[in-house]
Amino acid sequence: MSRAGAMSVVHDNTQAGAPASAVAMKLLVRVARLLFVYGETSEGTRRSVERLGEALGTPVMFTARWGNIRLQPNEYTFGAEILADPVAIDIGRVNATQCLVDDLCTFRLQADQALQQLDAIGHMPPVSLARFAIMAAAGAAALAVIFGAVHVLTVALVAISAGLGACARRGVSHFGSSPFLQPFVAALLAGAIVSLVNLLHLPASQHLLAACPCMVLVPGPHFLNGTIDLLRARIALGASRVLFAVLIVVAISAGLFIGLSIGTTSFEEVRSAAAVPLIYDVCAAGIAVAAYGSFFNMPWRMLLLPIGIGMAAHALRWGLLDMGASVHLGAFAACVLVGSCTAVFSHRLRVPFGASSFAAVVSLIPGIFMFQTAADALAVIANKSDLSATVLTEITGNAVTAALILLAMTAGLIVPKMMFDYWLAARPH
Repeated sequence: MSRAGAMSVVHDNTQAGAPASAVAMKLLVRVARLLFVYGETSEGTRRSVERLGEALGTPVMFTARWGNIRLQPNEYTFGAEILADPVAIDIGRVNATQCLVDDLCTFRLQADQALQQLDAIGHMPPVSLARFAIMAAAGAAALAVIFGAVHVLTVALVAISAGLGACARRGVSHFGSSPFLQPFVAALLAGAIVSLVNLLHLPASQHLLAACPCMVLVPGPHFLNGTIDLLRARIALGASRVLFAVLIVVAISAGLFIGLSIGTTSFEEVRSAAAVPLIYDVCAAGIAVAAYGSFFNMPWRMLLLPIGIGMAAHALRWGLLDMGASVHLGAFAACVLVGSCTAVFSHRLRVPFGASSFAAVVSLIPGIFMFQTAADALAVIANKSDLSATVLTEITGNAVTAALILLAMTAGLIVPKMMFDYWLAARPH
């Protein structure tokens, strides 16, 4: 069992004279761990845990690092330290835990009942394999449409690749707890399918067939949570979250390129995407949001609102691009809309901001440019192409384009969230 899957209290030095009771401290420890491990922002976890402590008559201070969280009665007392790795994303568990905190703070729930409910939350099953595979296939196919797929065969093969990848991920999850193995295997399968398509000379867009199944593996919530921590000067935790996300992307890229090498297939150069009609773009965006909500175990009843936000954001971006705006400006404007709406509804519906906002903007991620940059760099290292001015310009151009879009998206999502958090902290209680 991984550290993230264990409930371990390393130290518990709470002073006997402190107002904490054993039951209250147990509740606080378990709530803090569930929120931290399953995708809530560090600030959201701190706010909920300290609010619950006040309601239970057990005031605590919450601090977090990668690998553990600490609850202290005050800054001079050590308190309790709990092992916890924030490697999972589960909207359903976070929502259930936050609702339980609300019930405890308003005295609608007794402590012994809360402990029983926390046991149930800790053992909530993931989404079914059928839903996971079907939504992975639908999400990847929707991304292919958004990125300009013009042939039905391309969309069908993308869906098959992503669906098989989802089944492979669920299968290898029984053989180890490494968070890098599942995306590596799914990306390896995607690359192998591209090699097979190339061998059979099927008329499918290889760069979409390679990129779209891998896009559904990108750990966007970890990037967002890490960036928020960095902006709040939680440097060690934020850097660890971002590094964790980067390592997952490295595992995805490694699996993809190993799969492509099976048939001596190189990553096809990025071509100009066909113009996508507004209705196709918006509808595909809604499907992609629904798919990501399913990956993150979002309850069905909560999907409608993020789907609407994602579709509205895509309509805004499509309109700006149609008027001649740059892709960076289009991505920024769409993400400002998503960030503003999601900051409010994630607080009201008690769901984690990172997962719910990323689900609405995943189709804006410049995954094709990112994978193309990595492929060109690997080709140069392997001496498959000369480092000419043309190749260097292409690598630099793709890298800069991807970086600018990512920066625009990050700013658009996080700035509204930070402003909303400051408003929450400043308003009278």
